[in-house]
Amino acid sequence: MRWGGWALWLALAVSGIVACAPVERRARAAELAQRPIRVVATTTLVADLVRRIGGDRVEVAALMGPGVDPHLYKARESDVWKLMRADLIVYHGLHLEARMADVLARMSRWAPVVAVGEAIPPEDLRYPPGFEGTPDPHIWFDVRLWMRAAEAAAQALRDLDPAHADLYAARLHAYQRELEDLDAWIRSEVARIPPGQRVLITSHDAFGYFGRAYGFEVRALQGISTAAEAGLADVQALADFIARRRIRAIFVETSVPFRYLEAVQEAVRARGWAVRVLGPLYSDALGDPNSPQGTYAGMMRYNVETITRGLLEPLPSEERR
Repeated sequence: MRWGGWALWLALAVSGIVACAPVERRARAAELAQRPIRVVATTTLVADLVRRIGGDRVEVAALMGPGVDPHLYKARESDVWKLMRADLIVYHGLHLEARMADVLARMSRWAPVVAVGEAIPPEDLRYPPGFEGTPDPHIWFDVRLWMRAAEAAAQALRDLDPAHADLYAARLHAYQRELEDLDAWIRSEVARIPPGQRVLITSHDAFGYFGRAYGFEVRALQGISTAAEAGLADVQALADFIARRRIRAIFVETSVPFRYLEAVQEAVRARGWAVRVLGPLYSDALGDPNSPQGTYAGMMRYNVETITRGLLEPLPSEERR
């Protein structure tokens, strides 16, 4: 179905079932202590977070798979059926899933809907210029902010399943200890890079929180959202910056087409400097579930190792000097 057609169908379906929803919610509440909670998450990052907190108490389905760009994702009819069967819906928020906003709003009449990103205090968010006060949603690149998101996921599970509140609290505590260790490891790895070389250039501006937390100057070809493509002026401006600063490496992302940074690389070469395009980095989605990058901690470690290696390894022209 086209979006407009089945969005109308969804509105009618939800309005038709809302009258019996309270009865069904009471029946579900009685069952929860005896069966796993059905959770639908939007992104792979949110799904991983819920699994870490919920353990065996949750069955988590992610609407978006590895490499899917949440900025551009539109809900499908099959997604709506999954959402309607959920005991709990968890999404990121902060306008990350902008094209799913209407669907998620309607689903709040059918099941609890929680945005983990909304747990971050406004004063801790980034508000890049040119986005009319809209916050940067990529909070997971600051590990300490992601710890706050974990608290929101744990609270949602405790509210829905108070019989197992102690289990969720214990798993949250253990996961936050793991994230504290991850944060310390990142800081030790970054310390190997001389401050003047801590310049991170990527396809789109997803790493602002990473730069703020770990001491990087961050530049990108595209803005916070990938919805708008970069123009020729953006390519030329970034190429000027790279050639002037003698940047060794720029990094492509799994959810953004490689061709964008290829154009930058060519423009840099025309200015008499060679820059490597490395990666890919994982930005808006985790990797394959069976890979180390399929978890949040594994993704962060991979990204940091890739960035550190790329910025420390000299170019062939520098080795000949």
